Amino acid sequence: MLYSMTGYGRVEKTIGDKTFLVELKSLNGKQFELKLMLPSLLKPNEFNIRNYLSEHLGRGTIECVISIKQNGSNKPVVINTDLLKAYYTSITEVAKELNAETSQLISAILRMPDIVANSTEILDEKGWNEFYLLLETVVNQLNEHRKEEGKSIEKDLLKCLNNIEQYKEEIKKLEPLRRIKIKDGLQKVLTEHVGKENYDPNRLEQELIYYIEKIDISEEQVRLTNHCNYFKTILNESGKSKGKKLAFILQEFGREINTTGSKANNAEIQKIVVLMKDELEKMKEQILNVL
Repeated sequence: MLYSMTGYGRVEKTIGDKTFLVELKSLNGKQFELKLMLPSLLKPNEFNIRNYLSEHLGRGTIECVISIKQNGSNKPVVINTDLLKAYYTSITEVAKELNAETSQLISAILRMPDIVANSTEILDEKGWNEFYLLLETVVNQLNEHRKEEGKSIEKDLLKCLNNIEQYKEEIKKLEPLRRIKIKDGLQKVLTEHVGKENYDPNRLEQELIYYIEKIDISEEQVRLTNHCNYFKTILNESGKSKGKKLAFILQEFGREINTTGSKANNAEIQKIVVLMKDELEKMKEQILNVL
């Protein structure tokens, strides 16, 4: 079974007086790449969150956005009341001396540095454990999405693989005819330019065997068959991360198909090779999105 690198998960849950929203998006990528946006409340747990996502998502370009909505009457900020009082006392005294207006004094002081600060509140152990379960849920949701995408990719890959195997059988049927055609062609050239009575048929047979061995494609076809079987074996293996291994095998597909085309010396076989290359390119595009 294959897993795609593309997936999405979204979970919202209330923990205590706060509602946590976690959105997780994944796209294809060569390595694990994480863009993490989280509130200050979870900053102390950033390392744990990153490790968990890395361990359970493998490869891919990941975007994780965590936001918090405050419920109830708890304040998300802290007011430094001692400093506010000190400012107020000092400014009021100056205002009296200058007969200045003081009706907007409090609002002005609230805008001064260090009066209002972000809350230094952090999750307690119970809150973190509940959030951890929430993170686990959204990761499972994304992986389920990846699994469904993977089924579609696997179906397309097997379709292309089946086409390559059918083309391979067509080449197998053409191979004996190719040899006969090569032999007839050489005899015709010699007869036209040298004359049938002026060349040694036995020597021709020896040269022909040597020439055909040089352009023989049976080994390439055997190796291609082995690669096709190995590809299917990996598809059926357990585990999620198979994309890189399958990509390496497709490189071997390309070598055997290209060599077959260069050695074919036959228009019909070369046409089939072009079709095989087309199917191979489709597979390579699909593999780019496999975990």
